[in-house]
This record gives sequence, C-alpha cells and structure tokens, in this order.
Amino acid sequence: MGKKPRSQRRKKGSKLGELEAGGGGEMEGGDIEVLSETHTIADSFSTNFEDFELGDPDDEDIENVETFHQTASNNDAAVSAAMARHTKLVEALQSSEEIPTEKRSATREGYLRKLFRALTQFATGYAARETVASCDSLIPACLYGLRGGVAKPAEQYAACRVLEATAVILGGDNDEYFESIEKHLRRVVMTTTRAVQVRGAALRTLCMANFICSTDMDMTTSLLALCEEVCAPEYRHESVSSILRATALDCWALLSTTVHDAFIAGDDDFQTGRGLQILPLLSNCLDHTSVELRSAAGECVALIHESRLQLGVEKEDCDNASDRRYRRGSWDGSEWEVLMDEVKQRVAELSVESGRHMSKKAKKEQRATFREFMATIVDDEPPEEIITFRGGTLQLNSWKEVVQLNFIRHCLQGGFQIQLLTNDTLQAIFGADGRMLGDTQTLSQLEKRMMFSKTSDAAKAADQNMTKKRRNRNNVKNHFLTADGDDI
Repeated sequence: MGKKPRSQRRKKGSKLGELEAGGGGEMEGGDIEVLSETHTIADSFSTNFEDFELGDPDDEDIENVETFHQTASNNDAAVSAAMARHTKLVEALQSSEEIPTEKRSATREGYLRKLFRALTQFATGYAARETVASCDSLIPACLYGLRGGVAKPAEQYAACRVLEATAVILGGDNDEYFESIEKHLRRVVMTTTRAVQVRGAALRTLCMANFICSTDMDMTTSLLALCEEVCAPEYRHESVSSILRATALDCWALLSTTVHDAFIAGDDDFQTGRGLQILPLLSNCLDHTSVELRSAAGECVALIHESRLQLGVEKEDCDNASDRRYRRGSWDGSEWEVLMDEVKQRVAELSVESGRHMSKKAKKEQRATFREFMATIVDDEPPEEIITFRGGTLQLNSWKEVVQLNFIRHCLQGGFQIQLLTNDTLQAIFGADGRMLGDTQTLSQLEKRMMFSKTSDAAKAADQNMTKKRRNRNNVKNHFLTADGDDI
C-alpha cells in the first residue's frame, strides 16, 4: 500500500481527525483532505453556446443549412436545441436517484458535477423550471452529500453548488425550497471542523437561496448577522480563514442589496445601520495580507458609501456628484467621518500599491479593482459594468447591481449568459430583455468566409495596415543612422 500524500499525513503529536492549520474536512476513518483555494465544480467560467444554439452536432446535420429557407432553418435549429437541452436535463435529474445508493464518494461527486452542468446550461425556460421543481430526488441527493464524516469535502462542496444553482433555476417566491435547506446549510457553516471551501460554499448557497427564493425579511436579518460573525477574525473561539472571511463579506454585500439604504448606512436616534457597525472591521480587513479579503472589504465599503449617498436624495437629483457630496447622505460632521477618511486614504494607497511581495498579475488586478472602489468612495462616482451579448449590451451603474452580478456569475459560471437570456428572475433583477440580448442575425457559410476568413478583404486590409505600422516603427528606431536626417 502506497504512502499518503504529505498534505494528508497526520502531524506528529496531533490527534486522529484533527484539522490542519490550513483548514480541511473530516473524511472516512478520520483522515483529512484539504481542498485547494482554487477548487471549483466547473471546468470553465466562460459560456459555451454550442449546446445552447444548435444542440449536439451528431443529432442534426447542419452542413447543408443554406439549401433551406433561412427563417425555417433557424426555427428548426432552435427547436432541436431546446429538445436536446431538455433531454440532457432529464437524464441528469434521473441520475440523482442513484446518489444515495452509491457507496463511493468520488462517484457521487461525479453525479453532482453532472447535475450542476445540467442545471446551469440546460435548464432554460419555463418547462425546464417545472421539471426541476417536480424532481423529488434532487434535494435529498444533495443533502445526502453534505453528511460530515462520510462524504469527502469535494462531494460536500459539489452538493452546495448544486443547491445554489437550483435556487436560481426555481426563481422567486419559493420559500418552501429555502426552508428545506436552511437548517442543514446553517449547520455546515457553523461547524468549524468542516473544510473552509465547504463552509464558504454553504454560506453562499444560503445567501443565494435567500436572495432569490425567500420573502422572509427576518431570515435575511438573521443571515446578515451570521455573515458578520463569520467575517470576524474569530468565530466560536476558532480563528477564521481569510478565504472564509472574504466569502462572508461577499455574502453580506449580496444580502445588503435587498434592504433599504437606511438599514445599511442610516444613523439616527432609532438605529445605526449595519454597514456603519462593521466599518471598523472593514478598515482592519483592508490592512490584511490576503488580496481576496482586501477586495471583499473594499467592495463592502463602496456599497455602504453608495447607500449613504442615496439617503434622502431623489433619483432626479443624483446626476451631480457635488450635490450628492453635501446632501444628507454625506459623512461630513458625523462620528464616522474620521474613520471614513482613513478608509479613503487606505483605498487610495491600494490603488497604486507596488512592491515585490506580490506577483505582477496580482498587483495589476488589485490596482484595477481598487481604482473602481476609489472612484466611488473618494470621488462619489458610480461604477460602470458592461456585459456584452450577441444581440446587445447590458450596462450596470450601481454597486448593488455589480454585487448581484458578481455573485450570480460566480454561482452559474459557464452558464451565466445562457441563464440571463432565458431566466425570467435574472432578467427582472437586472432589467434585461432576453429576446433583445439574444437576437442575432445568422450568417451563411459564404458570408462567414467573406468576413472572417484569413483571405478575406478585411483580413488583407488589417495585414497591410499592420505591415505599414511595423515599417514606420522600424524607421523611427533607425532614424539616427540616416545621413542628413533623411529617412530610410
């Protein structure tokens, strides 16, 4: 029998089943398996439109599509694609019945990964939503994968991600679904012996299900309090990993978009906003060594600042940044003014931070991220996020929308754009029109060759232009070698 990997060996003097410092999960026999920080359930964050547009190429011959009428062929392709997606979804949902009877954790994880892909990329439209809602084996299969001490951390993580995607598919006004998973997921988050990634995935699932499905504001307040407890340096007398703290701040930001601005940034004789109460914690997080934690804290500060500016300001009065700065929602004269000045200074420093303690890629990402935060926190300017689709673009101009977008995009991964084009709940959240964003004119094979081929006129013109620029650049470099200032 071969030796275990070094990361899974028990340290000398430690008890069997005791967690490593980096955070792990209990496994069968008390062994430890630690998930990597970049562990995920999907292979790619990019959307694959092949199945969305035409289904499997083996199911339909599309080589001679030009011989048919263009409109008829498009309709046939759309119907065929919808049937192929629905068939794959039904097959994946049927496989959930085999999860409780499967003995191997790796095999159960494989079923859950298949379920996640089917839910995010094949569950499109009303019929798919009804199919998912009528599947009685889906939720029990996921809850079976959350059993501590039996299921491996990778299986537990996959079960959480499937439940999270299911919440998006089912849509709003599904309190029954949220209540069926709330206690189980809350127990996972509160158990400090679970893997860090599993606890983070469970917390994300809880908040996503509450954001999409639940209508109970008391439960939203309870989850906000849970996020505030988990994002603290210590939780239940145990130190909290920076990864879990950053996840808790992301979840707090999502839930705070569902409440009134006064509940987040208000300050009067009756109550103090929850955002103001955690400002000292966010200020400390900005000084942490973890890039993820600093970015999550900066996003929360930007969201709180935006809510503060919106207090008492009507929409028609929000066009001028100077007016917003000196209205009721400013920090001037409040007890939080000094703390916010320190936060603004720290955000400005992070937007231009340099040094050898970070990689060049990490520094570039941090500067770009905190420049966006600084534009709002220091200059009172709204963010600008543009999502490009085949038929148009979707523009977001508030941190509430940006926070919701990032959270949902992380949940759906490769199926994000497909769901945004077909999911009524997501379209209502972002104010999008799926038909308009997905509308595109299909080109014939001849038109594709004329426009996109390497031998097309456009490609030849681009090549000639690049050659001319390269020649001019070389002439400038060799200009000092010429006689009497004449160019070569």
